[in-house]
Amino acid sequence: MKNIFNQLHTEEILNRIDKLSPNSKPQWGKMDVAQMLAHCSSFQDIAMGNSYPPRGWLGIIVGRFAKQIMYNDKTLPHNMSTIPTILIEDDRDFETEKEKLKQKIIIFQNNGPEKCTTHPHPFFGKLTSEQWGKGIYKHLDHHLKQFGV
Repeated sequence: MKNIFNQLHTEEILNRIDKLSPNSKPQWGKMDVAQMLAHCSSFQDIAMGNSYPPRGWLGIIVGRFAKQIMYNDKTLPHNMSTIPTILIEDDRDFETEKEKLKQKIIIFQNNGPEKCTTHPHPFFGKLTSEQWGKGIYKHLDHHLKQFGV
């Protein structure tokens, strides 16, 4: 399974982000491309320990059992629910959000697994740095496929 802590996997993701344009259209979902980039950037903030959304009751009850959907090679289902605090509904600037996300990915990858947050994921709970690295890759891959790259 691919992991954002692997330099080649990071480069692949960054190259795919560069293929997006302000006119990229989603194949599913409600977010436009700038909102998707801001959403992914907000998810990076959680993994980097810069944001601490509270755990919801559903995550507390079933989160640890649901981890298996993230940590395998299967693609994520379309239109999955998301962490409410990182659902982006306001207008965003494409270029600004694109550069923000790319910088956060580079910083996260350069910091390595040892700098990954130890704070629990808002749904899945406690994650290892390896799980965060795989989860970040899979989340980014899911949204880039959403926009055809």
